[in-house]
Amino acid sequence: MDLFAWLIGETPRSERPVLLAVDGVDASGKTTFAAALAAAGRDAGRTVVVVHEDDFLNPRRIRHRRGRDSPEGFLHDSYDLAALAEKVLDPLLPGGTRRIVPRIFDHRTDASVVAEEIVVPADAIVVVEGLFLHRDELVDRWDLSVYLDVPFVESARRMAGRDGTHPDPEHPSIRRYTDGQRLYLSTCSPRERATYVVDNAGASPRTSTAAGPPSPTPVR
Repeated sequence: MDLFAWLIGETPRSERPVLLAVDGVDASGKTTFAAALAAAGRDAGRTVVVVHEDDFLNPRRIRHRRGRDSPEGFLHDSYDLAALAEKVLDPLLPGGTRRIVPRIFDHRTDASVVAEEIVVPADAIVVVEGLFLHRDELVDRWDLSVYLDVPFVESARRMAGRDGTHPDPEHPSIRRYTDGQRLYLSTCSPRERATYVVDNAGASPRTSTAAGPPSPTPVR
């Protein structure tokens, strides 16, 4: 059994949708991991809805209000958590409408968007992937959570290939991101708060929990 099938097997069915967070530093593989997890869920006959936290970014004027290079601004001002709660998390509470809006913002145009409402089946898994998902405001929202553990040397290398940024995590041009994420790691301890910690630094993700799958499959 591979890692994704195992995680789906560990995700219980409930009378309401199950919320599963996929957290990790930038370029740790969250989007790819969430997609593979969703595919495994569908193979197992589960309905899976994936929500990307980047679709709930704040406008640039809010993201950069503490300064374009501020690590604190990156941690505290990047996301509209109130909108994420209103549009996605609150409707999935017990007795909620189960009607969610999965996207409110387009970072490419730095503008709001209007997305169609989705009615989530009661037995669905809703995977939310993004940064900082184990911060104090969100940690109690998740029924299960995964933290993808990738060192900054590797994540900066991946970001350079993906975004054209500098591959050195200590370079001044990306210190906003690395220092903002270090602040998150030191204040929110996501490795300790997560249900499962997955080593996603190599070709094959591996869970660091005591109970795990015998044969993880490559994710990247």
